[in-house]
Amino acid sequence: MNLSEYLNSINYSKKNLMADTDAEKAYAPYVVNRCLSYFPDTLLHANEMNRLNFLDKKVQYDYYLRSIRSRKRFSKWFKREESKDIELIKQYFGYSDKKAREVLSVLSKDDIKNIKKELDIGGNRK
Repeated sequence: MNLSEYLNSINYSKKNLMADTDAEKAYAPYVVNRCLSYFPDTLLHANEMNRLNFLDKKVQYDYYLRSIRSRKRFSKWFKREESKDIELIKQYFGYSDKKAREVLSVLSKDDIKNIKKELDIGGNRK
């Protein structure tokens, strides 16, 4: 079983896929909760399952299967945009991603330009 099969059964087909223990092992509650949290009509259900994360996977799946109305739902995952400025800050100061994001909010455009000049090694770039 893969994630899309579980989501399709919860959202649309309402076919119970938890017939055996292998299917239960393959179920990832966190990922399903995250996918369902993108929609206004399933957000509170996902929040409830996050709150009750200690429940068995089968119980969580059954809750979704019986409480969410049938409807086609699709959304892309939100991904953090990577910035060239963050890469420059990481290289210049030797910071981690988290620290570089914090520093980026403090630095001015002129500071970023100066860092670019400092790190520019010249030559052909591919």
